[in-house]
Amino acid sequence: MTKKVIQPKTLNDPRPRYSQGILVTKPGTLLFIAGQTASDKDGNVVGKGDIEAQTHQVFRNLSAVLQEAGGSLDDLVMTTTYITDRKYREGYNRVRTQYYKKSSPTSTLVIITGLAHPDYLIEINGVAVL
Repeated sequence: MTKKVIQPKTLNDPRPRYSQGILVTKPGTLLFIAGQTASDKDGNVVGKGDIEAQTHQVFRNLSAVLQEAGGSLDDLVMTTTYITDRKYREGYNRVRTQYYKKSSPTSTLVIITGLAHPDYLIEINGVAVL
């Protein structure tokens, strides 16, 4: 698979946080990843009240799904992130940049009033091309 970041000169360049567009020019297999939360293998919430700890757990969970399918975070082309308060944006971004080494996927950040469990502060779903 070949990925090309699309960054029109007429738009703000958000890299390395995310990409405006990603063009996949060779066929690949699509992987749709359900929303991942800060829960461990036993369903326990990791990092109650700590957006950075929860974001690390979410990325570990995303990575586990990708690895099981034969991919990595570098294969993500689109993510949607849900956080429960605007104040968590900076902590989420600090952690996020640690996980994208080659290029960042397209990304949407949504601030919502709550997630499935009251202790969850963040959830991320995504699409990868493997």
